[in-house]
Amino acid sequence: MNRLYKIEKLCSETAIDRLFRRDSDGVKSALCYPLRATWAVNDSRVAKCPQFLVSIPKKRLRHAVDRVRMRRVVREAYRLNRQLISSEIPVDIAFVYVASERLPYSRVENALRKLLAKVNG
Repeated sequence: MNRLYKIEKLCSETAIDRLFRRDSDGVKSALCYPLRATWAVNDSRVAKCPQFLVSIPKKRLRHAVDRVRMRRVVREAYRLNRQLISSEIPVDIAFVYVASERLPYSRVENALRKLLAKVNG
């Protein structure tokens, strides 16, 4: 079964703050419309698998149903393509949706594949 497990969710406030702080060292970022990915290797954590979060800003998509829909689309694209990054690297990844309208799954999946290739190095 190919599902997302709880251990793959990025929940640590310190790890999330590190990803979004401007003066952080070791944090990399890339944009592939409609997603922007920010990632960093986190050697201090016990789980040795990649962890991710999805952020859909209210500024971009005003309606909650649109934000929920796009969050599900990004999560599903990650679930189906997570084998593109090594499962042994403890990397924290944040995906931020930057488009101002709902886009089809195919566009989101293509962008996510490109971003995962960049994360893998």
